[in-house]
Amino acid sequence: MAVLYVCKESAEGERRVAATPDSVRRLVGQGLEVAVASGAGGHARFTDAAYEEAGARIHDGTGPPDDASIVARVAPPSPDEVGALPQGATLLSFIAPHRNQDTVRALMEQRITTLSMELVPRISRAQSMDALSSQASIAGYRSVIVAAYHLDKHFPLFMTAAGTIRPANIVVLGAGVAGLQAVATAKRLGAVVYVSDIREAAKQEVASLGGKFIDVPDAEDATGEGGYAKEVGEDFLTRQRKVLTEHLAEAHAVITTAQIPGRPAPRLVTAEMVAAMQPGSVVIDLAAADGGNCALTDVAGPTEHDGVRILPGQHLPSDMAGEASALYARNITSFCGLLLDDEGAFRIDLDDEVVAGALLTSNGEVTHEPTAKLLGGEA
Repeated sequence: MAVLYVCKESAEGERRVAATPDSVRRLVGQGLEVAVASGAGGHARFTDAAYEEAGARIHDGTGPPDDASIVARVAPPSPDEVGALPQGATLLSFIAPHRNQDTVRALMEQRITTLSMELVPRISRAQSMDALSSQASIAGYRSVIVAAYHLDKHFPLFMTAAGTIRPANIVVLGAGVAGLQAVATAKRLGAVVYVSDIREAAKQEVASLGGKFIDVPDAEDATGEGGYAKEVGEDFLTRQRKVLTEHLAEAHAVITTAQIPGRPAPRLVTAEMVAAMQPGSVVIDLAAADGGNCALTDVAGPTEHDGVRILPGQHLPSDMAGEASALYARNITSFCGLLLDDEGAFRIDLDDEVVAGALLTSNGEVTHEPTAKLLGGEA
């Protein structure tokens, strides 16, 4: 019987866990034996006793047990943590290979089969495994709540005996999963929401949620592979920034979500644009981990510039550890279903397009071509 080991996360600020007691029951039902690191679910309020009751065994060691064939985690492991993995094991985790190249090298050296959750193809049959989307939906929701907390202004229109208070203006940059969730949440709170995106399909999605789309003159559709936005030229960015500066000057909160898979986040908000914003306004940068959409974002924590507060948002899903873990654990459980044959035996089926698409390293080599090129080789 294959053994799946659930790590206790060690990355700073990471409160999520890759399995919940509910997902353990499902994994055991699929035919897996599950071992959970002692205290792994503590930040998400899942006790060791709850995992044991669900059918897991609690592992008190400092690393994975020797019999672990699958290791599940949330945050990318450090090179040292990779060194503690059993040689030949399979890792299921976010890796962010473009910014964790030392980890990828360590995975190669340890001959780990790595299935990177951010590489799961965006196809219909993989929706239940799409961890990027499940965590982005939480980030989008949470970003609006955080913005509302930091603003000294009501989001909705307020009619009082002393007069009328106009609703807050919110600008959302990027209409992917996180951006659309931010739009929906801000609208539910009563704000007026403006949205910028470079993909033509985003206009209809924004309108369906009650948002107002920000048009850029002479814009061309920049939809890339998998429905993501692709990189655009400096000429377009200059025109986009000009239009955005006008909207940011009227905004009370700006939520930036624009990311390009495998590349640094596009720089959409310059220091000059922040300077044009009104004092007391807030920028929540969900792309902080990849360099940020805002030039003044500091991944280490909040900063202030001319009375405008800029907050990095890379830990927002982790701040809702229970809900985020539950969704991520379902993604992991669904993926594990692809790693077991009809008799319940563990196998890596590269004829399955989801498994093949998520494969990052195997047999000491990088199989993901963009990552291989970053490391100076070929897949």
